[in-house]
Amino acid sequence: MKRLTRVEEEIMQQIWKMESGSVQEIIEALNQEPKPPHSTISSVVRILENKGFLGHRTEGRSYVYFPIITKAEYGSGSLDKLIGSYFGGSPKKLLSFLVNKEDLSLKDIQELQDRLEHNERKDEES
Repeated sequence: MKRLTRVEEEIMQQIWKMESGSVQEIIEALNQEPKPPHSTISSVVRILENKGFLGHRTEGRSYVYFPIITKAEYGSGSLDKLIGSYFGGSPKKLLSFLVNKEDLSLKDIQELQDRLEHNERKDEES
């Protein structure tokens, strides 16, 4: 999966939130002051479409853009890349890193363990 620049990702985050929108609607939804020029956002949206992240439909005299790739799909690809690049392809090393950094509490770890056990039971029942 292609990677997004910071600006492209910001636009995609907004479109995922909106589910679809015209360039003008995207600009209005951005939390930026001053608002970026229409031509800038239009260019970024076309790049996102060329990268395969967006599609469009015609409504009147303008295009309405919609995501082709879900936020979860992009997030999964990004996580895979992060794990591959920084943790030797090991999700266990990522989890260990988070525990050592104290970003996960004992409660968080217990919830993860419960979820793993639940998934394991579902797999056994299948």
